[in-house]
Amino acid sequence: MQEFLVKPLSNIAQVGLDKLEGTSCVLNESASEPDGVLVRSTKLSSEDLTDNLKAISRAGAGVNNIPVEECTEKGIVVFNTPGANANAVKELVLAGLMLSSRNIYASIDFVNDLTDKIEMSELEPYLESNKKQFKGNELSGSSLGVVGLGAIGSKVARMGVALDMEVIGFDPALSVEAAWKLPSQVKPATTLEELFRVSDYISIHIPALPTTEKIINKDLFKFSNNLSLLNFARHEVVNTQDVLNFIDKGNLRNFITDFPTPELIQRANEKKDVILLPHIGASTAQAEENCAVMAVNQLTEFLQTGNIVNSVNFPDVRLNRTTDYRISIINKNVPAMIGQIATELGELKLNIAEMTNVSKGDIAYNLIDIENEVSEESINKLKGIENVIDVRLIG
Repeated sequence: MQEFLVKPLSNIAQVGLDKLEGTSCVLNESASEPDGVLVRSTKLSSEDLTDNLKAISRAGAGVNNIPVEECTEKGIVVFNTPGANANAVKELVLAGLMLSSRNIYASIDFVNDLTDKIEMSELEPYLESNKKQFKGNELSGSSLGVVGLGAIGSKVARMGVALDMEVIGFDPALSVEAAWKLPSQVKPATTLEELFRVSDYISIHIPALPTTEKIINKDLFKFSNNLSLLNFARHEVVNTQDVLNFIDKGNLRNFITDFPTPELIQRANEKKDVILLPHIGASTAQAEENCAVMAVNQLTEFLQTGNIVNSVNFPDVRLNRTTDYRISIINKNVPAMIGQIATELGELKLNIAEMTNVSKGDIAYNLIDIENEVSEESINKLKGIENVIDVRLIG
């Protein structure tokens, strides 16, 4: 049986690593040329993209710690685990909503500072006379805007509905399938500007991409009024300086985020209108286990069968195996490649039993089941086709 070396570059939950047992994938923490890599938040560089590396599986949704574009050029499939930590993040968003609406953080600090009140007869009237400064607002009846309605955002939207909030969602990339899963009470916003005009609270759930960098900024804040902004996505999507400026102007009431920056830490130490958490959105035992299991399962499935699911840079592909010999071919998505591949297979006298070809952006991926034996020489011939990036014989 063909054996694949899998190297963890981060601390991966043991329940996930246990999924390697019984497969042809072997855990090797010191492998210099692994076939697959498992990673959480460790930042990867070009040096980690070794010649033998076929896939990277990220136990989490964001992949901004992985050089995805370079991976694509090298024919390395990058997986993530969308939805595996969605419930954990959703629950922290609920905590964020409570922190923003009920002045909980400032209230706790206030009480903790009352160490000089050593008698209940003094403490109780002091609390009664001062508690009015911490009066908050109920979430029920207020409006919640959700930016991004993927695995996490859709859960946040459903939560808002359950809290009797008026929920408005914005996601221009929302699929029909995802839309059907949303409660009918969720109203669509046609633009971000519209969302910021009508929301009392806004929760952000979009990926960090070049196109989303600092997309939440002054151009949106000018439409808001006394808004509570929650960011449990990535710090790159929010312009931090604009947040601070518009808190001072009154457009933003407060900012709750899982992504501290030096400027935000300084502000949080001065005032209570910025509340910071240390990137703990997915830090639950259940979420870490869910992510680890999904990451390992996707990696082993790809290495053993060539099937792809939840890749950020390759298309989803699934082909039921029909023969003992399977070839995967990665090529640039340019015209006439299928014809060139089929012609070369014919010249090599390799009979195609089943074949699928799917593309995503600039990359195309082929899975081909061959009826007769495939030699190493044939693999090398296929690699020689112009615009072919990689060819692999899956035993």
